[in-house]
Amino acid sequence: MKLLAPALLLALLVGGTASGAPTPPAAASGPPTDADWRTPDPQNVMVIDTTKGRIIVELDPVSAPQAVARVRALTKQGFYDGRSFFRVVDTFMDQTGDPQENGTGGSTLPNLPPEFAFRRSSDMPFVSVTKAGGLEAGFIGAMPVISQSMDLGLLTADHKVAAYVTFCPGVGGLARADDPASANSQFFLMRAAHDNLDQKYAVWGRVIAGEDVVRAIKTGEPPPPPADKMTKVRLLADMPAAERPPVKVIDARSPWFKAMVDRLKAEKVVDFSLCDVELPSQVK
Repeated sequence: MKLLAPALLLALLVGGTASGAPTPPAAASGPPTDADWRTPDPQNVMVIDTTKGRIIVELDPVSAPQAVARVRALTKQGFYDGRSFFRVVDTFMDQTGDPQENGTGGSTLPNLPPEFAFRRSSDMPFVSVTKAGGLEAGFIGAMPVISQSMDLGLLTADHKVAAYVTFCPGVGGLARADDPASANSQFFLMRAAHDNLDQKYAVWGRVIAGEDVVRAIKTGEPPPPPADKMTKVRLLADMPAAERPPVKVIDARSPWFKAMVDRLKAEKVVDFSLCDVELPSQVK
């Protein structure tokens, strides 16, 4: 089960590059206050311990609720424990979650239907970062989202607009074969921005801590042995209290976040992109 090869040209609103990681975000004025942080629901935090370190992913069903339910269910089963990163492409992604360790396997659960986009309503907590024509780029939680302008909702029957999560660094997607309805257990974590994957794969979460670990996983198709592995994968809520790390992430709705984005825009000017914006986190 292979991902499509990465494209070299990326969309204007996203603005990432296929040749490397985005520029780190500029600092806002002063440190964030307690009110600028949010605490993710521990049922939606996936803690992936690997041979290279710990990766923490926030699950978000905004665009792919069935994909999130699948990843959560397999995590609770212990299905992902010991799985190798069997396909890792530098400046692209890390792929894992296959019991066959070669891209051909899956779980005993049925394959999932396509969940590549969603309908955004006016009550969704969307934080707009850039606008171009009738499109907006911004955040819902930690998810980088491209959406039609909400003004168009006045013209639609359901008063909603088309939107999708874009593949910035850290975004997690379900791998699939050529059949759009073939995703099962395999997933990948992005090492860099690749919007050529947009609306082709279900997005179930985003790395909020440990992107450096994602980029440290040994590369190769397959990697030379021994391949890096996920040694243990748990939901934060299921970890013993003594082992459970407190996790916070900057709230995209906060004044600190807005100041950070404004400063980054001023520094990068026309080169600014949604994928340049990283959400700081605290993990103790």
